[in-house]
Amino acid sequence: MTAFFDDIRVGDTLELGEHTFSREEIIRFAEKYDPQAFHLSEEGAARTHFGHLCASGWHTAAVFMKLWVATHEALDAAALAAGRTPARLGPSPGFEDLRWIKPVFAGDTLRYSRVVTGKTESRSRPQWGLVHSDMLAHNQDGKLAFSFKGTVFVERRRS
Repeated sequence: MTAFFDDIRVGDTLELGEHTFSREEIIRFAEKYDPQAFHLSEEGAARTHFGHLCASGWHTAAVFMKLWVATHEALDAAALAAGRTPARLGPSPGFEDLRWIKPVFAGDTLRYSRVVTGKTESRSRPQWGLVHSDMLAHNQDGKLAFSFKGTVFVERRRS
């Protein structure tokens, strides 16, 4: 279940799942949102420093968000089925240091995770705390391909 702010510890890791990026999916995303040559065709990509068709960084970020939401929905459903109340997640006030470290080529699989790096009690919203995390995606070779530092409001336990 989504843990309450009070129960989250620095170093906690949450596996979000993995995603394999197909050629068709890369092109479809790029046509709608990031129409650069290296995302649209092998021929276009061959003329760039990438050399091969690769996913938009925004595509890798969108998949992170999809897996983040799906993971928390599944954790919450399991908690409710067991008679427990999950903590609510609030909005994110933002993120920092978004990095696309390695290109993601057609057929590559990214494994996404979150590692808690810190916590801050909210002065303006005492029923909430801020959880700071490294959001990571490693490719099928175990190499870090994508990362950012994220922050999200998490509900505190009621006294």
